Amino acid sequence: MTIYQHIRHPRIAARHADSPVKVADQLPRGTAVNRFNTKVAIVITQVVGSMWCAYAFALFDLISLPAAIRGGASAIVSWVAQTFLQLVLLSVIMVGQNVQAAAADKRAEATFHDASATLHEMAHVQGHLGAQDQLLTRIAEKIGLDPVPVIDAPADEEAAADEDEDGQLYPGSCG
Repeated sequence: MTIYQHIRHPRIAARHADSPVKVADQLPRGTAVNRFNTKVAIVITQVVGSMWCAYAFALFDLISLPAAIRGGASAIVSWVAQTFLQLVLLSVIMVGQNVQAAAADKRAEATFHDASATLHEMAHVQGHLGAQDQLLTRIAEKIGLDPVPVIDAPADEEAAADEDEDGQLYPGSCG
């Protein structure tokens, strides 16, 4: 008999089968039409979201610059705002978003591995505490004490802890 009985949360076992969520994991994969549309969208996004496309847009926009200069200050402002900035910045912003998405994927993966390592370490701590419980139980028996076992969370308390004030289960709860 041990002094403490730990009941593992079901998410810990489920977590072993999971991997970190990445941006690409969020893409629809259902029907052939969805897969085709997703593939087209990704190809267009990769092409338009490249610095080479930004350079091509800038060169393309320069074709209309002489006409804007001939039109005066108002036409130049209009050309910069409506033509140059919109086309060129579109690609530059998309490049930045791609870099940020890749960084977010790296952070998510690092967090996932950190959490997995922490769970692993906590399992070892549980084992250490179990060994201490056995030793404390033997000591208590030798001096004539009857240690009272403690269970991590009885089933009725665990189900109640997963509910909010309205009796609704929290997302991800096992009750």
